[in-house]
Amino acid sequence: MSALTEAIWASMPVPAFLIDPDDRIADINPPAEQFLNASAKAIRTQPVFDKLAIDAPLEDAFQRVRNDHSVLFINKVDVSGGQSAPVQCNIQIAPLIGIPGHVMMMMEPRQIADRLGRAYSVTSAAKSAIGMAEMLAHEIKNPLAGITGAAQLLSMNLQQEDQELTDLIVAEGRRIVALLDQVEQFGNLRPPERKAVNVHDLLDRARKSATVGFAANMKIIEEFDPSLPPTFVDADQILQVFLNLLKNASEAAAGQGGTIRLRTFYDMSLRLRRKDGSGGALPLQVEIIDDGPGLPPDIEGDIFEPFVSGRENGTGLGLALVSKIISDHGGWISVDSVPGRTVFRISLPVAPKEAPKE
Repeated sequence: MSALTEAIWASMPVPAFLIDPDDRIADINPPAEQFLNASAKAIRTQPVFDKLAIDAPLEDAFQRVRNDHSVLFINKVDVSGGQSAPVQCNIQIAPLIGIPGHVMMMMEPRQIADRLGRAYSVTSAAKSAIGMAEMLAHEIKNPLAGITGAAQLLSMNLQQEDQELTDLIVAEGRRIVALLDQVEQFGNLRPPERKAVNVHDLLDRARKSATVGFAANMKIIEEFDPSLPPTFVDADQILQVFLNLLKNASEAAAGQGGTIRLRTFYDMSLRLRRKDGSGGALPLQVEIIDDGPGLPPDIEGDIFEPFVSGRENGTGLGLALVSKIISDHGGWISVDSVPGRTVFRISLPVAPKEAPKE
């Protein structure tokens, strides 16, 4: 590159990738380095789909650009840097004049200043916070049990008006214990025991449980693709994911009722590759859609991080646990939220033929 070309390349405000005829990365600019959390030197010659998870059939798009020698635009595509949070982007792919077979791909993330380089799984700082919270949870629960027990004993010899105070101590003590249980659960989640599972069976179990409990005032609609093959998951853990998302959708309605849609479909366009070479196609799609007010825009990019919550008394651990479970299964979760429509989309692998059945 000439000095001017290098200056222009380095000054581009959005991540840009030069892709060679074999779909390998020829070069990336500084914003792309930040997005991938890796240097251009380390990334060069690597297959682009080993470094990016893109919810679109980009192999076909690259070939079309090469054949037609024209620019291609793809809007509202979820992109992840393998271990980074999914970011919705508008993508532009253009041929390089005078260099046959090479294309340039530029990504324009929404809210780029807030979302570049965010970790998809729990960040190291969050891990430290959770580790500290686990220790505190263990230490706090023992004296808290003593306080609650003492309050219950006191209430036996008090007048009715004074019992209201001891009842408050007991109720708040139990609420704190429930929060501490969540913290311990997050840190002690066992590795998934994966088997071939019908995802519709899990969704049906989650729906039945929700409709007799926290979602009793909600209308739940199923839009299932009956041809979906089994997925390869830990049934109990994925059931917990569905229940957590249904509970979030119900709480978004604030007790006023609403509609939740459970949608499944097959989409081969999403691939996920990690640095260790693991991962692959995630064609089984599950969407949980509610018609609530939507996520606050200032936290939408962080909603899967621990201790981030859109509710006044939320713990911020429910969605973090959901994200951790999906990540442990080699899957992918993303969210798209506007007032009146919030969609949590989970992408899961197909079970291999030799997998044991649930």
